[in-house]
Amino acid sequence: MPGDRTVQIAELDAHNPGGIAMPSQTDIKPESGLRGFLDKGGFWRLLAVVAIYLALYLGAGKVASFFDPGYGDDDLLSSVGAVFFQLTVGLIVGAVILVTLTTAMGWNAEIFGRQPIYRSWWMWIAPVLVATPILLRVLDIDWGGPALSVVLLVLASGLMIGFVEELLYRGIAVKMLRAVGHGEWTVAALSSLLFGLSHSINVFSGQGLKTVLPTVGYTVAFGVMMYLSMRAIGFIAGAMILHGLTDPTGFLATGGIDKLPSAGEDASSLATLVGFATILLVLTAYVLLIFIRGNVRDHQEHQEAVAVTAA
Repeated sequence: MPGDRTVQIAELDAHNPGGIAMPSQTDIKPESGLRGFLDKGGFWRLLAVVAIYLALYLGAGKVASFFDPGYGDDDLLSSVGAVFFQLTVGLIVGAVILVTLTTAMGWNAEIFGRQPIYRSWWMWIAPVLVATPILLRVLDIDWGGPALSVVLLVLASGLMIGFVEELLYRGIAVKMLRAVGHGEWTVAALSSLLFGLSHSINVFSGQGLKTVLPTVGYTVAFGVMMYLSMRAIGFIAGAMILHGLTDPTGFLATGGIDKLPSAGEDASSLATLVGFATILLVLTAYVLLIFIRGNVRDHQEHQEAVAVTAA
């Protein structure tokens, strides 16, 4: 009716007193090309990102092996060269790839900013349980064994592991899964599953299934704890630090990458406690996963509605 049309125009004029033409939702065109494809998010797009990243990561390792004078077959803690060629060089390539991706996509502010959903008090169980084996290993490590330069490079490389793996699995993965409206249980479960399965590529580096399979089971649980640590602390940087301290203390305590801790009569009392703490961490992770609730999209819509009501 003409009267209704007059009221609608008056309402538009009240919200736009300057008479500036405002774009409608249909006027806003989505991004096209690769950016538009990835911005849509979802599990299958995420799976493609992870697969391509792992292929590039493994490829970088193969290329680096051509320049390796022979450190690849040495014990990890035997020299700086062994640490660099077995660990550091791949992480440098991985960090460059992922940071380039998140920067080009414009995702850094969202990934490194505060978590956009509430946290529950019980989520603090995760960082406490993750920190416990770290502290026990610090007390158990023979700091006078490897050369200081080796220890420093292992610690630096460990922090890079935390940065790279958390950026991929708690940054990019969580962002892409949330983008399609998945609930937080699904986000935590799928990102942790991908994180765990990605460690199966260690088979290609010569590790046996007796080492790889327990590693995959552990890393799925560890991924859940990293997700909960990120939620509890509020920022992905917290998970990066915890993760970045877990790996190097494990390397220094066991003498290698993804090596199982010693057991039996040769194990120290602290190493035994680390084993019990790790078992507790894994079991607790799968239990806590059950209680993860919430949805970022619903939470943000609720916050917007509250803000509108308050205004």
